[in-house]
Amino acid sequence: MIIDSIQAAIGQTPLLRFTAKDFEEIPEGSAIYAKLEYLNPGGSIKDRLGEYLIKEGFNSGKIKQTTTIIEPTAGNTGIGVALAAVVAGLPTIFIVPEKFSLEKQALMRALGATIIHTPTEAGIIGAIKKAKEIHAELPDSYLPLQFENPANPAAYYRTLGPELVTDLGEEISSFVAGIGSGGTFSGVARYLLEKNPTIRLIGVEPEGSILNGGESHGHEIEGIGVEFIPEFLTDLPITQYATISDQAGFAMTRRLAKEKGLLIGSSSGAAMVAALEEIRQLPHSSQVVTIFPDAGDRYLSKDIYTRENYMAAHPVK
Repeated sequence: MIIDSIQAAIGQTPLLRFTAKDFEEIPEGSAIYAKLEYLNPGGSIKDRLGEYLIKEGFNSGKIKQTTTIIEPTAGNTGIGVALAAVVAGLPTIFIVPEKFSLEKQALMRALGATIIHTPTEAGIIGAIKKAKEIHAELPDSYLPLQFENPANPAAYYRTLGPELVTDLGEEISSFVAGIGSGGTFSGVARYLLEKNPTIRLIGVEPEGSILNGGESHGHEIEGIGVEFIPEFLTDLPITQYATISDQAGFAMTRRLAKEKGLLIGSSSGAAMVAALEEIRQLPHSSQVVTIFPDAGDRYLSKDIYTRENYMAAHPVK
C-alpha cells in the first residue's frame, strides 16, 4: 500500500482473537477480540481523534491556517492532535500535568509542540483550567477541549464502531473498554447499541477513579480514570464499571508482552483483566470486544515491564 500522508495510515487496525487456548477464563467457543489501536502511526487510538478534531475545526471555521491549537492532555491526545497539526501546518501548545510519562512529552515535542506543565496535584482539572486561560489570552487560537467537544465521541462513532461491526458482525456480546475523557467509550458504545440493543457495556477504570463511587486518589495506570464524570456518559446504559488495581493491570501488561508479544500500555492490561472477568460470566459462544489503546514504549521510563510494586491504596497524587 502506498500513501501520500501519514494520516492515511490511521485506522483499520487489526483485531487479535484470544480463545480458551490463550486464557483458561475464556469458555470453549467464546473469544475476546482486542482492537490493536497501538498500531496507529502515532502509537495510540487518539490518532483518530486528532485527525477528526483538526478536520472538524477547519470545516466549522474555528481553525484557519494561522491558528494555534491548544489542548490539555495526558499525552496521547496531544500526540494525535500534533500529528494532524503537522500535516496541516499548525502550531500546537499542550497543557500536561507533570506526572505523565516523559516519553509522551518527548513525542509531542518531536512533532513540534510546546508543552506547559501544571502541578501533578491539580490533575487534569488543573490542566483544563490553564488551557482555558491561555486560550483566552492568545488571539487566533483554538481549544478543541476533548473533554467537552462532541467531536470526541463522534470520531469513534464514525470510525472505530463501524470497523468492529464490519469485522465481527452485529452480535457482539460485550464491549469492554477504558474510560478517560469518555469519548472513545461513548462513541463506540452508541454505535454498537444501534446494531445490538442488548449488548453489555463494561467501563474500565483504575482504582483511584470515581466511576464506581470510590475515593479519588492517584494511580499509575495512565490514560484512563476520571476525577469528574464525563458528560459523554450521560444517558448511556452502562452495564457496570470494572475497577482494576495497578497491580492487576500491570501484571497483565507484563504477561501479554512475555506470552503474546504485545508491547502495550497499562490501560490495555487493565482492559484485558476486565474482559476476562466479563467473559467468564457469559454463555458459551460469546464475543467480547476490548481495546488496546496505546503502545508500551511511551512508559519505559516508568519501568512498565519490570516493576512489581505500585502505589499504596491512598498515595499522594
